[in-house]
Amino acid sequence: MNLSNIEFERHSNPVDMIEFVAASNDWTFERSGEHEIAMTVEGHWTDYHVSFSWMEDCEALHIASAFDIKVPDFRVTEVMKLLSHVNGQVLMGHFDLWQQEHVIIFRQSLLLAGGAEPTNRQVEVLLSNALDSCEAYFQAFQFVVWSGMEAKSAIAAVMFETRGEA
Repeated sequence: MNLSNIEFERHSNPVDMIEFVAASNDWTFERSGEHEIAMTVEGHWTDYHVSFSWMEDCEALHIASAFDIKVPDFRVTEVMKLLSHVNGQVLMGHFDLWQQEHVIIFRQSLLLAGGAEPTNRQVEVLLSNALDSCEAYFQAFQFVVWSGMEAKSAIAAVMFETRGEA
């Protein structure tokens, strides 16, 4: 018996839960299709373009958060080095360079196999983790792309911890 052939009936579209959470929090969103919803979320450093997609074939709810930083061709190699450093520190999800648009995105998925339904809390944590990760590393990407800083120096600059009181 092949377990992947077992069919489960899904009672709702997981994107409906995202819409419910967004409406409950008065977030502006756009439902661009049955399986996708997009919103812009204001961060401390920039606005993040967030989209949730239901990937029916693998039963996963996917979140992608894009930065407003276009990576020029001559900085791609250094950005890739920075991605390696950053992804080594991120517990859930990962950053990627979306080659088609030359933008940096954070991606994470919530597996809902077997007919599992997402809860309000899972959706909020998924979004919160994405935004926290973006906020934590946005400046490092900015340093590499706009300031010409090396990846190692950029990650060191944003991970700098202050101690004591002034």
